[in-house]
Amino acid sequence: MTGGADEAAGPLRDVLAPAVVTRARTLFTGRVWDVVEETFDLGEAGTLTREVVDHPGAVAVLALDEADRVLLIRQYRHPVGMHEWELPAGILDVVGEPPQEAAARELHEETDHTARTWHVLADHFSSPGGLNEALRIFLARDLAPVPDGERHEREGEERGMPVRWVPLDEARDAVLAGGLHNPTLVIGIHTAYALRERGWAGLRPADAPWPEHPRLRAAPGG
Repeated sequence: MTGGADEAAGPLRDVLAPAVVTRARTLFTGRVWDVVEETFDLGEAGTLTREVVDHPGAVAVLALDEADRVLLIRQYRHPVGMHEWELPAGILDVVGEPPQEAAARELHEETDHTARTWHVLADHFSSPGGLNEALRIFLARDLAPVPDGERHEREGEERGMPVRWVPLDEARDAVLAGGLHNPTLVIGIHTAYALRERGWAGLRPADAPWPEHPRLRAAPGG
C-alpha cells in the first residue's frame, strides 16, 4: 500500500501503483462505457469492492490563435441539463489512434480548423472515485480553417453547435465568476493562463508518455 509518511514528504506528485484486482465482473455494458465490479487488495486496509465506470478515455483541445483567443464550442449535456461552453473534445474510440491524432480529428470535426503546432497542456481524471476516465488536454496553435469542401457533417448533439472565439483572459474571468462549469474547460483555461505567464515554459511534447491512462498502460508498448 502507498501513502506512508516517507512518500508524503517527497515530491508533490500522484503515485501510479494499481492495487491487485482479485475479482472482476461486468455489471452493465453500455454504448460508450461499462460498469464493472472489482474486488482489490489494499494491503493493511484489507480487501475492498467497488463499482467502476470503465471508460475509454478522451482528449480535448485548447485551440489558441495569434490574438490569444480560445476556440470554444457549446453543447447540450443532458445529465446536467446544461448547454455548456466546452473545449472541442472526444472519446478515444478508434483502436490504435494516437491521442494527438484523435485530438486533431476532433478539432477538425467540431470546429472546422486544423493546427500545425501541438503540445500537451494538462492531464486529469474526470472523477477518479468511481470513473477511470483519463483525459488529455492539448494546446493547438498555428490554426487554419478547413476548406468548405472538406468540412465534417455534424450530427446529433453537434448539429448546429455554436462556436465562439473568446480571449483567454475573458475565459479565465468567466471561470472565476462561476459562469463556466465543464471541468476540462476549467482545467485547460487555468493551465493555459498560468503557462502563458511563464512564456509557455513547461509545455510537454504532443507525444509525451501517458502512463496514467488505464487502457494505454495495458496496451503493448504502453
